[in-house]
Amino acid sequence: MPEPRDPPPTDEGWYALHDFRTIDWDAWRATPEHERDRILDEAIDHLESTIAVDEAEEGATAIYSILGHKADFLVLHLRPSTAHIGALERGFEGTAFAEFTERQTSFVSVTEASGYSERARDYFEGDLDEDSGLANYIRTRLHPTIPDATHVCFYPMDKRRQPEQNWYELSFQERADHMEAHGDIGRDYGGRVVQMITGAIAIDDWEWGVTLWGDDLVDMKDLLYEMRFDPSTSQFAEFGSFYVGRRMTPTDLPALLAGEPVPAPDEHSSEDKTESSGDSVDSVAVHPDEATEEPTDDESAGESGKPPIADTDGTWQEETEIAGRLVRLGITPGEEFEQEGYALVLYSDADAQELANEVDSLRENFDHYDSHVLTNVRAESGQSAIISIWDAERAADTAYGFLQDLPGISESYGGTVEGLDGTTETDDVGTPQAAEESADIRETLSDLDVYGGQPHGEDMVALVLYSESELATLESEVVDLSDGFDRYDTHEGTAVYNDPDGDTAAVVSLWETVDAAETASDYLAELPDIVGWADQGDGFETMGMFYTVKPEKRGAFVETFGEVGSMLDGMDGHRDTALLVNTDDENDMFIASRWDSKEHAMEFFQSDAFAETLDAGREMLADKPRHVFLA
Repeated sequence: MPEPRDPPPTDEGWYALHDFRTIDWDAWRATPEHERDRILDEAIDHLESTIAVDEAEEGATAIYSILGHKADFLVLHLRPSTAHIGALERGFEGTAFAEFTERQTSFVSVTEASGYSERARDYFEGDLDEDSGLANYIRTRLHPTIPDATHVCFYPMDKRRQPEQNWYELSFQERADHMEAHGDIGRDYGGRVVQMITGAIAIDDWEWGVTLWGDDLVDMKDLLYEMRFDPSTSQFAEFGSFYVGRRMTPTDLPALLAGEPVPAPDEHSSEDKTESSGDSVDSVAVHPDEATEEPTDDESAGESGKPPIADTDGTWQEETEIAGRLVRLGITPGEEFEQEGYALVLYSDADAQELANEVDSLRENFDHYDSHVLTNVRAESGQSAIISIWDAERAADTAYGFLQDLPGISESYGGTVEGLDGTTETDDVGTPQAAEESADIRETLSDLDVYGGQPHGEDMVALVLYSESELATLESEVVDLSDGFDRYDTHEGTAVYNDPDGDTAAVVSLWETVDAAETASDYLAELPDIVGWADQGDGFETMGMFYTVKPEKRGAFVETFGEVGSMLDGMDGHRDTALLVNTDDENDMFIASRWDSKEHAMEFFQSDAFAETLDAGREMLADKPRHVFLA
């Protein structure tokens, strides 16, 4: 007896009705005008109430004028139950306008999510946090928002069951591989085409319904054309009739019946608004294929694919100088990204670790799209900042539908950013020019055989903050914090460094990545009696880290530092320099210096005195000195 094939797990949400209608034009034209006006008023009131979902707690309805001979208009309903769908059918038939229409065809189905990928199976097996990004995404598949896009395209489809081309005879892994490859094509159309997959096995004559939305009908054509050459389509897909239409509102009904353009160009058309302003379509949000790793926008999404997703009911504040905000958050052209694009910055008061986990989940899926540049989390003034950069505002608008649903979002900003070849410049430290300044210093130090880590660390990222707390209290707090940090592979170490000649101690936390360091900064900021971060204030600060001194040479090293300190006191532009010592290891030290400007610091780094100091100090050190810039 042949072995049965494993079907993918599925979950279902709202029921869908695609109701295609033709108009009896002869009967309509023969009706007196005053009667037509009364019929239209009743029809508009009925359809507006339906779109407002007055009869149910949740759902959605949209109306489209259909192009070609197959139908004149489509009413698309999404509702929680078949009872709601049935009531909507009967409610329309009860209007006088229904007497002038005839149902050409219909399609009854239910929104569906299925799981071919391993991550999706975590959801179906109940091993996923209900508040995770993936769980939220799957819920949006089951309870989608109908996007306010200009065009709609609908078609039913089956998976082929011929002797040599039987989808249902393939193994689970073979089907999963097909769906993943197919989805790679659809992901290229993210932000331009949105898809809803509804299942209809045992409900209607076809197995699935595919509904596509987009402003540009050619995008849908290009997508489906490209996918025709994919094996999951060419070998295993069968299609019914295609229906194409334009979004309209109930108040467009008189124009439709009068033979006028629908929708009116100056009122409802997303297409016209896009052409005039370049803005992306409201509520069109194509989420990465987190749940299924399967097709996104196409004829063969079949057992999965991705529906219209997040409801972009919010917006961001446009900021013309967003580049400065990015730089303050550690994101600079050339270091983090090179091409021009559009940046979003959202601030959250949520728990930093929870937020980081959510953003990691989103980033994994955003990375499927060529339009995605980066998405990271930073800490700023006790809040977390989520930075997401895309190659165009349309793609950023798509991503915003999901970013705004992250926990604790309080404010959002967006704006165009220049790439590596852009013109954004400023003379302030911490601006886009700072990347070039850091590169100059690294090159100089490299010539002197001093390691010059990048501003965001090839080997490590340094966070340094100062505290006036009692040393014993600070050490106890840092030990507890460091023990918690040690759970993360990116943690290089966190320790207290004391300034024997000063009133403050420094807490130094080293990480492999900027993201990890910025997450940690929220926790470090809670340490007692913090008076500031090393990179706060005016001037230019450098950190010489770390000098690991041979035990027998420690006295000579401290004496040499005293001599260098006296020399620095007489240099133009020098403000202060301190030698700080690890309270757990007296042979581990760093030198913190502050200057009036980068030029003054560079003058010292290039001086004979600095070179002589290095030569004298090499035999005292257990390892090569490393100069690290602050995160």
